[in-house]
Amino acid sequence: MKKILIAVVIVLICAGYAVGNYFVDFALKRGEDLSPPKACANIADPNLKAPPVPNFPVEDWTLESFDGLELHAKRFSPAESSNRWAILIHGYGRDGTFAYDYADEYLKHGWNVLVPDLRAAGESQGEFITMGALESQDICDWMKKIPQNDAKIILHGVSMGAATALMTAALEPKNLVAVVEDCGYTSAYEMFAAQLDKIFGLPEYPVMPCANLVCKLKTGVKISDAAPIEVVDKIKVPVLFIHGDEDNLVPFDMMNQLFDAATTQNKEKFVVNGAGHADSKRKDPAAYFDKVFTFLDAIAN
Repeated sequence: MKKILIAVVIVLICAGYAVGNYFVDFALKRGEDLSPPKACANIADPNLKAPPVPNFPVEDWTLESFDGLELHAKRFSPAESSNRWAILIHGYGRDGTFAYDYADEYLKHGWNVLVPDLRAAGESQGEFITMGALESQDICDWMKKIPQNDAKIILHGVSMGAATALMTAALEPKNLVAVVEDCGYTSAYEMFAAQLDKIFGLPEYPVMPCANLVCKLKTGVKISDAAPIEVVDKIKVPVLFIHGDEDNLVPFDMMNQLFDAATTQNKEKFVVNGAGHADSKRKDPAAYFDKVFTFLDAIAN
């Protein structure tokens, strides 16, 4: 009987690892051809193309991450010298080129812009996406490369980029003055769990608990470590929360949960009616950027 129980336990452990490994590789592992994870085909619009490169001076920046990855970014300069900097953080399955339309607006408003390729995206090295858990540390390191001691830095992220921005801000990096978070999730674990059946055709149990453990083994962090809801109360700088009320990927209520948990004295909501996931800017670009720059100009001027 004892041998049978041991055998059953071994089988269950192996089965659990196999289930978790499948999900982690499907949802978080970069393709061998440097393509996004396979799950992106179930989430991202395949017809969406990266916008044109902004018509402003550009430089290539590189950074060695804390764990030895070579990361890449584009630094754009505005027409006139400024100490205002925007770091634009792209979403899941994308790279920095998909933030170029946001960059163009910031540059026209006189901001320096840094557009990183997050780890395992674009030109940056890395095998696994970690949904903001490690990316937030990378953004802190990018901030240290900005030259001016009097720099006023804001983070503007969309989707996973928004979650990364919040987690970065909670680390209290030097010179950060504000965050614009657009459709970020409370927790990557909760977001995936809510979408497993709909997007991946998989049940939450046992997939998510197994995936959480396998992710820790493969990346050093768990999926559940990417949880802005657990750290948003540590953010001291102003935060603008943006969300479309027809978001079918990151539930609209996640914005309300994040907003309510935030303890900064300067926080605002901006709801875009009829906008789906990561679609608020496209739905009404004039209103979107008017709100963003009205919010930021009161802080960074």
